[in-house]
This record gives sequence, C-alpha cells and structure tokens, in this order.
Amino acid sequence: MFGFGKEKKEDIEIEILFENDAVLVINKPAGIMVHPDGHHEGVTVVDWFLERCPEAKGVGEPQNNNKGEPLERSGVVHRLDTETSGVLVLAKTQASFAHLKRQFHDRFAKKEYRAFVYGPVRERWGTIDKPIGRSPKDFRKRLASQGAKGNLREAATDWECIGQGRYNDEDFSYMKLKPRTGRTHQIRVHLRAIDRPVVGDVLYADYLMEKSNNLDLKRMALHAHTLELLLPDGSEERFIAPLPLCFEEAAEKIAEEVGE
Repeated sequence: MFGFGKEKKEDIEIEILFENDAVLVINKPAGIMVHPDGHHEGVTVVDWFLERCPEAKGVGEPQNNNKGEPLERSGVVHRLDTETSGVLVLAKTQASFAHLKRQFHDRFAKKEYRAFVYGPVRERWGTIDKPIGRSPKDFRKRLASQGAKGNLREAATDWECIGQGRYNDEDFSYMKLKPRTGRTHQIRVHLRAIDRPVVGDVLYADYLMEKSNNLDLKRMALHAHTLELLLPDGSEERFIAPLPLCFEEAAEKIAEEVGE
C-alpha cells in the first residue's frame, strides 16, 4: 500500500525545477531512491540523472556499502528518503559539488517541509530540540529519546501547525517544518518523539497505521517543499516543489483552520 518503485529508467518521470551548467534541481517523486544503498533493487534518481547528464559520472564523494562495494552516488549532494518527495539538487561538476556541499555542511541551505501527522497539535509554533542516535532494536531506525545508542548528534526542527481537523472521526494536523540540522530521518524521528509521527510512515508510525484511515493517502505524507541556497555562480535561489495533489486533497479533508 505505502511505497512503490519503478523498474525501468524510461518509466521514471521527474520534474525539472531548474538547470544550468553546474546544477540540476528536481522535484523527486515519492517511492524512488536517490541512490543505490546496497540493500534494495530498483531504478534510482542517480540512474535517471546519469542518463540525462552522463558527463556528471563520478562527481561527488566515493562511498561503499557495508560489503565494501562502491555505491553509485554521482551528483548527490544531499538526499531525501525514498518515501519523501520534493526539492533535490544534483551537482554536474566536482566544483559545484564542493560548493553545494559546503552550503549544507555550514547550514546555509534553508529547507522547508510539509507533512501531515496523526493527532491534534495543541500549540501553533514550536521547536523540537532533541539529539538523535541509533535505535538499539532496529538498525533501520533512529531515535530521539532515552535509550538511543551510539554517537548522539544534536538536532533541532522548527515547526508550525498550519491546519488541523478531523477526517472520518480521526484527528490529523498539517505541519510546516524547518530542520536546522540535517540528520538522517530527522523530521520523521522528531515527530515520532512527540508522538505525532508522519501519516503513512511505515518505519515510525507502524503502531498507528493499521487502525487509522491514514487520510486515504497511499504514500508517506512528507514533502520537501522549498530549498534556499547560494548557487556556484553566486546567485541566491529559492526552489519550490509544488505540493502533490494528494496533499491538497488531504488539506481539504481536515479543512478546519488553526485558530478558528
């Protein structure tokens, strides 16, 4: 039900938001991996990218899987989870990769996500400031609560509740989220830590999904909506990935506005 894949590169349809000689900015569809991970099969964004920009082959930093085998990560500066859609920037040259990498590392890149979560949110604004470590029970998961193992890394996410209401006798909230840091699964882990996980998140909301109507969504309700950063040519840009139609429909289903 949740999550899907594409078998052939020619079957992937990806919207291009911006392109020049240095970068390619796309609206990544939900259900497609950014790059191979050594565990799952299927066509990735990198496969599509190299079909379009073969000259970018090898751009980036070499990385191996846990078997020591090289992963194809050409052009990848940052990543989105497979189930997450939205703005993703890819580097065409090593110089642009280095520049963009610094933007993310030094936290100059500003990201805004949209998400639907289970349950009501009592306040309008807030910040989740909880360090993130690994789950001791599931190697796939991260944890932002007592019991996390490994090196705990600082993580902070600013949020705003922009809508909430009921659909088929169940409460949901619509959130705007701005991560200050860029930890693995950060938004998903932080929302789980306050017991308001993302709708359709099979990893962090499994305890709610089976008994929920899930707003009738067939995917995880997390979308990278905007990205602001300085491009290698010195221009400051703000890229917007339009909200998926299913998000607009879900917002209508919980039509009650905060503050009404």
